[in-house]
Amino acid sequence: MSKVQYLTQEGYDKLEAELKDLKTRGRREIAEEISEARAKGDLSENAEYDAAKEAQGHMEDRITKLEDALANARVLDKSELDLSKVRVLTTVTILNKKMGKEMKYTLVSPNEADFAAGKISVDSPIGQALMGREIGETVEVDVPAGKLELEVKNIEI
Repeated sequence: MSKVQYLTQEGYDKLEAELKDLKTRGRREIAEEISEARAKGDLSENAEYDAAKEAQGHMEDRITKLEDALANARVLDKSELDLSKVRVLTTVTILNKKMGKEMKYTLVSPNEADFAAGKISVDSPIGQALMGREIGETVEVDVPAGKLELEVKNIEI
């Protein structure tokens, strides 16, 4: 059994829409590709057929992962979040002590992570280090670029 994933309603709806699209349009398009490739003759040496079957396998794997994620999802209401500690769906302002630079991130499930939008996964090194921390706490985080020293400056919705 997969672990529970905490999602916003927006994140849940996005995964649900992707799943619906893959089950309808995606499966239909793959079936058409397989049918067209099959019509070209000998399947033992048909690269198009092999590619279409491989694409079908990848798509079915994604469908299974989405179904699992949705089955184990718990939609959180931001208005009910406890802001005394960093938790999933809280927005945290941190100070990178080495660079003297403040950054703001919202901690989300891996399915909703989007670094460009300021959403980092709770499973990322920074996300894991920040979870459960309170304002004023400092934490050291090992990242590919080295060791960061981060201070929690604010926690909000």
